[in-house]
Amino acid sequence: MIKSEGTDVRSLMSEKINTTFVVVGGGLSGVCTAITAARKGVKVVLVQDRPVLGGNSSSEVRLWILGATSHMGNNNRWSREGGVVDELLVENTYRNKEGNPLLFDAILLDKVVAEPNITLLLNTAVYEVHKSDPDTISSVKAFCSQNSTEYVLTAPLFCDASGDGIVGFLAGAAFRMGAESKDEFGEKFAPSQEYGELLGHSLYFYSKDTGKPVKFVAPEFALKDITKEIPRFKSFNAKEYGCKLWWLEYGGRLDTVHDTEKIKWELWKVVYGVWDYIKNSGEFPEAETMTLEWVGTIPGKRESRRFEGDYMLRQQDVVSQHTHTDAVAFGGWSIDLHPADGVFSEKPGCNQWHSKGIYQIPYRCLYSRNISNLFLAGRIISASHVAFASTRVMATAAHVGQAVGMAAFIASRQGLHPAEIMKQNLIGDLQQELLKTGQHIPGFELSDELDLVQSAEITASSEYVLDELPLGILKNLDVSVAQMLPLDQGKIPQVTFYVESDTTTSLEVEWRVSERNGNYTPDVVLEQRTLTVVPGRNALHLDCDTTLNENTYVFMVIHKNPLVKIHHSEHRITGVLSVFNLVNKAVSNYGKQTPTEDIGVDEFEFWCPQRRPEGHNLAIQVSPGLSKFTAGNIRTGVFRPTTEPNAWVASGADPNPELQIKWDQEQKISSIELFFDTDYDHPMETVLMGHPEDVMPFCVRDYQIKDGQGNVLYYAEKNYQTKNVIVLEQSIYTDCIRISLVHPSANTPAALFAVRCYA
Repeated sequence: MIKSEGTDVRSLMSEKINTTFVVVGGGLSGVCTAITAARKGVKVVLVQDRPVLGGNSSSEVRLWILGATSHMGNNNRWSREGGVVDELLVENTYRNKEGNPLLFDAILLDKVVAEPNITLLLNTAVYEVHKSDPDTISSVKAFCSQNSTEYVLTAPLFCDASGDGIVGFLAGAAFRMGAESKDEFGEKFAPSQEYGELLGHSLYFYSKDTGKPVKFVAPEFALKDITKEIPRFKSFNAKEYGCKLWWLEYGGRLDTVHDTEKIKWELWKVVYGVWDYIKNSGEFPEAETMTLEWVGTIPGKRESRRFEGDYMLRQQDVVSQHTHTDAVAFGGWSIDLHPADGVFSEKPGCNQWHSKGIYQIPYRCLYSRNISNLFLAGRIISASHVAFASTRVMATAAHVGQAVGMAAFIASRQGLHPAEIMKQNLIGDLQQELLKTGQHIPGFELSDELDLVQSAEITASSEYVLDELPLGILKNLDVSVAQMLPLDQGKIPQVTFYVESDTTTSLEVEWRVSERNGNYTPDVVLEQRTLTVVPGRNALHLDCDTTLNENTYVFMVIHKNPLVKIHHSEHRITGVLSVFNLVNKAVSNYGKQTPTEDIGVDEFEFWCPQRRPEGHNLAIQVSPGLSKFTAGNIRTGVFRPTTEPNAWVASGADPNPELQIKWDQEQKISSIELFFDTDYDHPMETVLMGHPEDVMPFCVRDYQIKDGQGNVLYYAEKNYQTKNVIVLEQSIYTDCIRISLVHPSANTPAALFAVRCYA
C-alpha cells in the first residue's frame, strides 16, 4: 500500500540517461537515423512524442511513403531510396502488400526494438534544452505522459528529426519560416517578395461499405454549406478516402507550429462536414451503405521551420541537378507547393514541377550552422522554401536521416562535431560507409579495400545475352511506347519488333537518349524513321546510323497508332524496362511538362513505366545481342541500374546458375553480403495503394553458398529482401566460394547486383 501525506509540491520521477546520440522525433526519418547509427554500434536514445512510430506514415496520419519514384509518374527510373528505408518498404510490401497502416506501425516497432543499441521512449516530448556553452547542447529534458516520468538525456551528439524542430528551436539554432524572395538565391520559382505563407496540414478519413444502409448524424461543429465553402468539392468521389484526400488541407496562413490545434479543429469541421454532405445531400446514392470508419486525430504536417546549415539547397540544385562533393543522399520528388488557403482556395491543390532526374543532397545541409553538435533530419533540413517543396517527402527525409545516422557514427568514433567531418576531410569515409549499406548516392561508387571479392577471379555458369525477348502478348498501340536498352558506346544494334494491323498504315519510330547520361528523360532524338505497316503480322527492322560516344540507356520510341497492335513479351529482365508516354494526374503528369512562364523548370515529356501486371517489355530481337549482364558486374560498387544494368544476370536457359569467386590462395572469410534486385523502380507506397505481389519478380528467393570443397556455408529459402548479410558461425579458410541461385520464374532469370566477402 502507498500512502502519502499532503505536501506543498512534489517532483516528478526523474530518470537520467547518458548516451552517445539522442534522436528526437520518431517519424520515418528519425527511425532510419536511429537504426543506421545503432547498427554501427552507436548507443542511441530515440524520443517520440506519439504512441507509435512513423509520424505521417503511421496509423495516426496514414500517408503513404514516397520519394524519388513519385508513384512511377516521373522519369526517375530505378530511384527508390536504398538502405534502411528500402528494407522497411520491402518488408512492408512482403508482410502487408494491401497497405494496412496498423501493420506498418508494427513493422517499424519491430525493427527499432530489434536493435539492442536503441533505447526507445514513446509518448515522450522534449520541452527543455540545456547547453554547456552558447553553441553546444549538453542535454535535453523530456516528459512521458504515460508513466509521469521526466527524462534527462545527456549526449555529445543530438539529431532533431522532430518535424517542427523543437530541439533546434529551444537551442537557438538559426531557422526560417516562409518563402525566400527570388533575389536571395536567384530562384525563378520563388516569389518576388518574401512572405510568411506555408503549406498547410491535412487530415484524412477512411470509409467502409457495410453492405446495408447506414445513417449519419453530423456533430454540431461540422462545416455547413460545403459546396460554397470548398470550391474543389465538385470533383469529389464518394469512395475516395485516406491520403487520396491530401487536398483536404488548411493552415498555411497560420503559425503551423503554435496554431496546430486550431488547424486540427478546422480540419475536423471540414471532414465531418464533407461526410455529412456525402451521406445526406442525396448527391451520392452510392454512399447509402457506407460508414465513416476512421478520422485522423492529429493532422499531417507539411511545413513549419527550416533550419540553416552550412549550405542551403535551392531550386537550381533540384532542377539543374547540381553535383556536390559532399553528396550523401538524393531527392527526386517534384517541386510541390500548395496554396496557403488549402481546401478553401480557388487554386489547384498543388503545383508540381519535376526535374529531368534525381538530384544530390549535400551533407552541409544536415547540421546546424550555429549549434555545433546538432544534426538536422527530416523536413527541417537546410533548404530554401522552393527546394524544401521537393525534399520534404518522407522517403527522401528518411534517406537523409540515414546519412545523419552514419555521420553520427563517424563523429562519435572520432570525437567530432558534425561540421568537423567536412573540415577533417572525412566526407569520403561517410560516403563509403553509406554506400556499403546500399544507400545510393548518384555519381558515387563503393570502393572497399576490405572486400575480398575485389581481388578474386569471377566466373559464372552463364551470362545473359539480350538477343531476344520472345513474343507473348498483343496489345493495342494506343499509347506511345519506348523500349529502354542498355548499350555500349559505338554503333547501335539492329532491333526487330513485331506489329499487326488490318490495314496499311505507317509508324513513326525514333532512337532517343537523355541529354544528361544517368537521366532517363529521352529528350535528344538521334534518328527518326517512318516504317510502313501492311495488313497482317509485320517484322519491322530498325537500324540506326548514329554512333554512341558513351555507355548509356537508349530509348527505341514507337509512337502511338490506333490502327496497330504491337507484340510484347512476358519476359522481365533486371535492368531492362519499357516506358510509356502516359498521363498520371496524381503527380501533375499530363504526358508533357509545359511551364507557362519562366519559372526555372524545364519543358519535357514524361516516359513512365506501367505498374505490374502491365508494363511488359516489347517483344524484340537484337543483333548483335547485348552482353551487358556479365559476372564482373557484381563488383562495380553500384547496386542498381544507372547508366548500366550493374548486375550479373544468368541465362534463362541455364538450369543451375552458379557464380564462382576464386582466389590465388586461401582467404579467411567471416561474412558474406549479397544484394538482390527488389525492383528499385517500384515505389512501394505503404498504405492504401496496394501492390500486385508481395515479392518483387526479379528477386532471387532461393540460393546456396558453398566453399571450394563443396561444403554448404549457407542456404536461403524464400528470400525477399534486397540486402542479405550472412555472418558465419565460424570463420572459414577457402580459395573459392560458389553461389548457386534459383531463377525467380521461368520468365525472369536470376540476377545479382553485388557480392562482398570480409575476413
